Amino acid sequence: MNYWLQRVGMAVLLLLAVSMLTFGSMSLLGDPLANILGPRVGDTSPEGIALIAEAKAEFHLDDPLPIRYLKWLGDFVSGDFGVQFGSDGQPPVSDLIKERLPRSLMLLVMAQAIATIIAIPWSLWAAARADKPVDKLSTVSTFLIIAMPNFALAVILKYTFAIKLSWFPLTFNAQDPFLERLYQMFLPALTIALPAAAVYQRLLRTDLITTLQEDFILMARSKGVSRRNVLFKHALRPSLFSFVTVFGINTGALIGGTLIVETIFRVPGLGSTIVEAVLREDFPVVLAIVMIISFAFVVVNILVDVVYSLIDPRVRR
Repeated sequence: MNYWLQRVGMAVLLLLAVSMLTFGSMSLLGDPLANILGPRVGDTSPEGIALIAEAKAEFHLDDPLPIRYLKWLGDFVSGDFGVQFGSDGQPPVSDLIKERLPRSLMLLVMAQAIATIIAIPWSLWAAARADKPVDKLSTVSTFLIIAMPNFALAVILKYTFAIKLSWFPLTFNAQDPFLERLYQMFLPALTIALPAAAVYQRLLRTDLITTLQEDFILMARSKGVSRRNVLFKHALRPSLFSFVTVFGINTGALIGGTLIVETIFRVPGLGSTIVEAVLREDFPVVLAIVMIISFAFVVVNILVDVVYSLIDPRVRR
């Protein structure tokens, strides 16, 4: 129990640190008032001065930065993410999050699922043929995929399978049925998944090769256990520790990778939204998305610890 309390406490401290750094940097790098009022921020008429004073009072812009942060944090924890400064009518940020979050979540889950489905069989196949020509060819392939920039891979896949072959649609349509949207998401998810699968494959292959040299594996082979059963039933599970760790850490990197992919494939998710918000200096939107991404990263890493404890109960001790 103490172990999990420590993990939760560390997670809360991490989220507080991220929120303070993000809030402070956004407040220091721009002028929220100019973003709220636009050209009217320079209006020196009595009406303009009254409008500026009203905006300062409404958004606590006259308060010191620490006070503003505490008020924002209290509102955020209670579910009030503020309003969109850069949109007409200043609609709630929560409406934008509810609209865009499911798309990014679908893209990320699909990408990780595809990466795992590709990486595990690929690793088992390569480890069983370690140092043979096919394994060396596999190694070269993984290095090429990892070295290729995300935007270049996205352009190649989109041009080949969406433009030339017309196997997939060019854009994402949020109004289509769920299964159709899954189909539209496959190509951008594959773009994110391939580099992740290559990283997972390199790591898991190395751990599998090490595990296959252990005494218990040699004992299983001496008893006549088939190669397939040795790989799947004896070698895979103890080789998964590094894979699970990188899977959790890589989730944060994949969230960052969605920024480019969502833009190229025109998927209106959190990635493309935060790019637009940064360009508009829409502070509440940026803060909300950064905190959601940070929270997701923390949750994934706690889940990694849970998986650790299932693989090896000694982790909880």
